Amino acid sequence: MTYNARNIIALFLSVYFYISGRIRVVKKKAIKGDIIISVYFHNPSKRLFEFIVRWFVKNGFQIISPDQLHQILIGNKPYPSSAVILTVDDGWKENKHCIVKIAKKYKIPVTIFITTSPIETGEAFWWSYISAGKKNKLTNYTVNELKNVTNEKRIIEVNKIKNIIKLNKDALTIDEVIEISNDKLITIGSHTVSHPILTKCTDSVSKFEISESKEIISNWINKPVKYFAYPNGNYSDREINYLKQSKYELAFTTVPRYIERNGKTDQYSIPRFDVLENVSLIENLCRATGVWFRNKNSKIWS
Repeated sequence: MTYNARNIIALFLSVYFYISGRIRVVKKKAIKGDIIISVYFHNPSKRLFEFIVRWFVKNGFQIISPDQLHQILIGNKPYPSSAVILTVDDGWKENKHCIVKIAKKYKIPVTIFITTSPIETGEAFWWSYISAGKKNKLTNYTVNELKNVTNEKRIIEVNKIKNIIKLNKDALTIDEVIEISNDKLITIGSHTVSHPILTKCTDSVSKFEISESKEIISNWINKPVKYFAYPNGNYSDREINYLKQSKYELAFTTVPRYIERNGKTDQYSIPRFDVLENVSLIENLCRATGVWFRNKNSKIWS
């Protein structure tokens, strides 16, 4: 945890959420099968990931796979009692030891959505270059600012820094992806080729990022790739159409909501709650259970 004003205030707020019984409300709804909790991580420590997994396991939750979720959403299976799905975005190199090891220890399914280009090239993720460039005064852009420009402009800015700064790899290797994909507990999904903001891409680039990543991963692991996570959570009807054309079965967003039995969750717009790497454990528990994102439009609180 980083001890700044934001995190200290959030810590006290999380304690209040916990003692006020909000998590108990979520557990009751989950036990009744009214909701499925959907959680995503990026590059958590082993301690953080195990803390969240252990809490769900000790509180009687069953961790389900994306195959199971798909069958539930298309109506082939009923909503289960106390279910949660755990996903991980990007394919960070630490995932092998911090995610896969814990999945094996607790015998739970986990889905890792990987970005293929950094894995193939051994380069850092594009936002790592921008962060380093900003630190060294090589760019005026922040990472968040570049998420709001055209994809072409983002690429130009990233390449400018790549030509000056060399960074170590951020991602898994191809061999590691193949190795972990052989574990029956781990599902490998697509997170595009280069992790662009898809809504800032041209039609051809958006389609390429979605279809090409599926083909690349399938060739690596010799298995069908059926699941997708939108980089930064950005998508439109165009991306959904491309996903359907590429025969993906589910796509995950970053919208912080529960998958509700009576909410008619779309297969290509699955919500998820995010867990952060630099905040307190109790805040992340509140995030993983959804109480941090209390949404008045959700039936959970009615």
